[in-house]
Amino acid sequence: MRIGGLASGMDIDQLVSDLMKSERIPLDKMNQDKQLLEWKRDDYREMNKLLKDFDKHIFDGVFRQSTYLSKSVTSSDQASVSAKAGNSAVATNTSIKVNQLAKAAMYSSEATVTDKNGAVVGGDTNLQDVTFTVGGADKTFASPFTLSLSVMKPGESAASDITLDIDPSTDSINDVMSKINSHTSLGVSAFYDEATNKVVLTMKNTGNGAQLNMKDDTTRDFFQALGFSNATTGSDLTGKTVGKDASFEYNGFATTRKTNDFTINDVTYSLKQVTTSDVNISVSQNTDSILDKIVKFVDKYNETIEKINGEVKEDRYRDFPPLTAKQKEDLSEREVELWEEKARSGMLRNDSILNSGLNNMRSNLYSQVTGANVSTKYDQLSEIGIKTSSNYLDRGKLIITEDKLRAAIQDDPDAIYQMFMSNGATTSEKGIARRLRDSIDETIDKIESKAGNSLKTNAQFTMGRDLTDLDSRITDFERRLTGIEDRYWSQFTAMEKAISRMNQQSMFLMNQFGGGQ
Repeated sequence: MRIGGLASGMDIDQLVSDLMKSERIPLDKMNQDKQLLEWKRDDYREMNKLLKDFDKHIFDGVFRQSTYLSKSVTSSDQASVSAKAGNSAVATNTSIKVNQLAKAAMYSSEATVTDKNGAVVGGDTNLQDVTFTVGGADKTFASPFTLSLSVMKPGESAASDITLDIDPSTDSINDVMSKINSHTSLGVSAFYDEATNKVVLTMKNTGNGAQLNMKDDTTRDFFQALGFSNATTGSDLTGKTVGKDASFEYNGFATTRKTNDFTINDVTYSLKQVTTSDVNISVSQNTDSILDKIVKFVDKYNETIEKINGEVKEDRYRDFPPLTAKQKEDLSEREVELWEEKARSGMLRNDSILNSGLNNMRSNLYSQVTGANVSTKYDQLSEIGIKTSSNYLDRGKLIITEDKLRAAIQDDPDAIYQMFMSNGATTSEKGIARRLRDSIDETIDKIESKAGNSLKTNAQFTMGRDLTDLDSRITDFERRLTGIEDRYWSQFTAMEKAISRMNQQSMFLMNQFGGGQ
């Protein structure tokens, strides 16, 4: 039991609190050390995130051979013929004259959809509620049935058998159209036109040779009910507009295709309208695309080293240690924010891992590439118009002379690819992009060994083990402080009890003396 100054009149709570302040100083220091360690760990991980982002940018850009094979295509009449070139397309000029566009076969019912009395049937009316006239007789679809079709798509050598289950109690004409549309193997787009009360079916694939055969009498009867009055079992559906193949002249050679989009020599052409004269298609090296990738690589490199340089050169304010919980209570939110901004500054100042990583990346960029496949004309960045800034405040940033870079790309894009991507047994034989990725991986591994990552436990990296040790020491010290505080209270409680007994004895004596008069 704790007695708080009842006998002495002293503020024991405040006295114990003041005494514990000095006792807590080592604990506050340990908590501050822990906070600094956590801040430094987080800053390391931010640097790793930055390096991984740069590594991915290299891989997706200058590291890929496709970057240097990019082609550009121009058309003298984009509205009639457009084209897109693949990476293996060669620089060439082609003329195309479009004589006929490819079209899909279409089937439309010859008559409107009406019941036996000649009344128009709505698209949402259930089939069982309508009596149709089929083959001169009344016909009601009262029970579930199956539509059986044989479909021949343009360009295919064999027909496919398709079935659709229809339930007249719940299915309307629109429902049947939806089932036709959703059946991907059928390859048909269908709709019921409310304006003309006719059914239209269009093959999804363009070209000549499409067929939509009725396989049984039930299927024939149903399509006759939908206005295809001449439909017969085993034959192609009536009301057909025949599909057409695309017909064109390629450099004067007459040929056809089933579709308006086709590929020749890795160039994909799209025919859009019939022409009366040749459309000229030109395929050339896409200098702008390659230039853009290299410029973005340089920009990303500059951005990366700027942020790393910012960390290793950031000022460290040792007079601003992390705030304790009690200190935060005495400050406003804004004051805490400003204090911690200085307290967190310079966590990685002059860090050896980051400085080493920066030096390696700079060396990788400046060194000559000596690989067997590398052209001596383009074996250094300076030879394609990329140099280091002469301003020392830029701390190694790269500067591009765009005209020189563009001229080098136009001259020999493969040589530039080899300069970036050459592979070899030694560092000097490796291309710039490979060297950079190796350096980045090495730096990332060093940082993760020291600061870990979100997937590692504290036991798996150096700073994590230090944090675990600090947590253990903090726990032990807090246990010790609890004992010290209990001892102080025990001592003050004993004092209070002693004073209380003295007061009782004094009162007793005073009563005795007063009673003897």
